[in-house]
Amino acid sequence: MALKTFFAASTALTMAATAAFAAGHGKTEVEFWHAMGGQLGEITDGFATTFNAGSDTCQVKATYKGNYTENMTAAIAAFRAGEQPHIVQVFEVGTATMMAAEDKGAVYPVYKLMEDAGIAFDQSAYLPAVISYYTDTDNNLLSLPFNSSTPVMWYNKTALDAAGLAVPTTWDEVEEAARVLKANGVAKPFSMGWQSWTMIENFGAWHDVAVGTEENGFASLSTEFTFNTEPFVNHIARLAEMGKEGLFAYGGRRGDSRGQFVSGETVLWINSSAYYGGFKNDITDFEFGQTMMPVETSLRAEPQNSIIGGATLWVLNGKEQPEYTCVAEFFQFLSQPEQQAMWHQNTGYVPITTAAYEKSQADGFYETDPGTDTAIKQLSLNAPTPASKGIRFGNFVQIRDVINEELEAVWSGDKTAQEALDAAVARGNELLRRFEEANS
Repeated sequence: MALKTFFAASTALTMAATAAFAAGHGKTEVEFWHAMGGQLGEITDGFATTFNAGSDTCQVKATYKGNYTENMTAAIAAFRAGEQPHIVQVFEVGTATMMAAEDKGAVYPVYKLMEDAGIAFDQSAYLPAVISYYTDTDNNLLSLPFNSSTPVMWYNKTALDAAGLAVPTTWDEVEEAARVLKANGVAKPFSMGWQSWTMIENFGAWHDVAVGTEENGFASLSTEFTFNTEPFVNHIARLAEMGKEGLFAYGGRRGDSRGQFVSGETVLWINSSAYYGGFKNDITDFEFGQTMMPVETSLRAEPQNSIIGGATLWVLNGKEQPEYTCVAEFFQFLSQPEQQAMWHQNTGYVPITTAAYEKSQADGFYETDPGTDTAIKQLSLNAPTPASKGIRFGNFVQIRDVINEELEAVWSGDKTAQEALDAAVARGNELLRRFEEANS
């Protein structure tokens, strides 16, 4: 369904559903807290609206509660006060924290939710690269994949063509291209967002180098960080030197540097595939594209695979069973190929089910919008290894802030790459030990 049609239909359905509910139909209410703002929030709210209009018994209330960190923090505080929502959207780095909450009885695992509601649910329908991130040691799915993405390299094709440059595929080529672009008057040739995710976590997976022991935290809470080793130090040192030369310009945490790319100040930008929908709307002055992340050829001739970002939907305990039946029905609705294909095609998030991917292929989406299958190709490039299947570290929301602080000290020239990564590992390990002590 086209996005404008979806919004129009959702608006009409909202009015109808609200009228029906107000008329006393007595629908069971479900609270859904999410972290999707702007256009993504409109689509997310639209899912709830469409579901509500088609259900005689359930009413899902979708509420934006701020960014990922704010949403997760609000849900935890609400749970402690006994005022938790039924569903909360949690980003991937909160997985270990939510799994620990599941062990303490705070979480209603999705596999059990669907089973208790008597709703057929085949988790093998989901893409392996997505599903493996959110399963327990018995391969049971704990939360529902919703918005999954991976970093790609966005590029300004118009600017590259004007400089006579091909799209870079290696880090050496990125540096060389940035130098030519700088000479051609480009203010900030290269940048990235979500620097821990793109330059540490995914850099490691892409080159099959672990960022921590114990299979990046999957195997044990006793994991320790190892990203102060030569592969990471050399990479961060390269970026620091590029910064001194004016080839790289740090634009802030999360997606703060997005504006640099949209304005044309930056030509090569590594960040989430999920920026596609916004770029289609906002970029009108040049032709843009996306390609796979560059390879550091001193580490590997070919990349391994990237890992996902984004979030899943977790169900919190403490509600009545009829309400959980509505949650299960809503999850079944969200998993349908029609919903997932529309979400993927209008946002850039990965189609999380095989059926949604096949529908997008059948729709001709990858022909009309070339490059939009880049994220899927990256995730499925090779069978994941222990170093490339993902990360599962406790307290990682706080640890990412530590990594941000230390990397920012490198970009400002206050620390060397080795000093900063040594400090990030030491500080991060302290937080890992606190998490282990609290959850062992």
